[in-house]
Amino acid sequence: MSTILPPTELPPADDILAGEYVLGVLDAGSRRAVESRIEREPGFAALVMQWQTHFERWLMMPTPVQPSPHLWPGIRRQLGWSAVESVDATPGLWNSVGFWRGATGLALAASVAAIAFGLRRPEPLAPPPPVVVTTPAPSDVPRPVTVLADDGGRTGWVASFSGDRKTVVMMPVPGDALPQGEAHELWLIPEGQAPRSLGVVSGDQRHSIDIPDALQAEIAAGTILAITVEPMASIPHAAPTGPIVAKGVVARI
Repeated sequence: MSTILPPTELPPADDILAGEYVLGVLDAGSRRAVESRIEREPGFAALVMQWQTHFERWLMMPTPVQPSPHLWPGIRRQLGWSAVESVDATPGLWNSVGFWRGATGLALAASVAAIAFGLRRPEPLAPPPPVVVTTPAPSDVPRPVTVLADDGGRTGWVASFSGDRKTVVMMPVPGDALPQGEAHELWLIPEGQAPRSLGVVSGDQRHSIDIPDALQAEIAAGTILAITVEPMASIPHAAPTGPIVAKGVVARI
């Protein structure tokens, strides 16, 4: 028998929304609305970063492995089907790609519901240390973030500068792996100036990048962050040569 939590025990709506955004289950309009809030609201952006950190291990792209040619016939036999699919057979429900895609979507939605209404907050993978309530230092205060998206509006990275402008934390939304010998290169483009390379940016792990002393003063509202695909050799490059795969404008520091 299921138990309905009273309203006072439900997770905060913003917390649920941030988790759904990270899991990628929102429609296009909702994603754009969330990304707008990420840029405007440091507190909400911090929730998104917490969920991204929580799911970071789940989002790591596994190394592709070619399955054995005997795998699918074996699965068919275990399901009680013929080991070899008949070319004349009409696909049924269990053979339908659409059915399995729909089932996968329902399973993902169920996972979100379990996280939102059962777990209430992201649970750590290991037992957490005792909670010590302290006043956060200035460097611990959530910083404004910049969403880097492609031309279609899909988020590729979320960037957050430290208060002293010495580092930028990059949180990727993992996508397709690049071909051998190519890498994502991060560019800082001060308003009205030429791009300056900040080096390689990971496409699948949260990490920080040190900003050279000479560029720290150039970071301000209106500065553009862009990511291009470049040859791995000789990074950092003097100027971008590859396609821009994501970009965003720093709203405030």
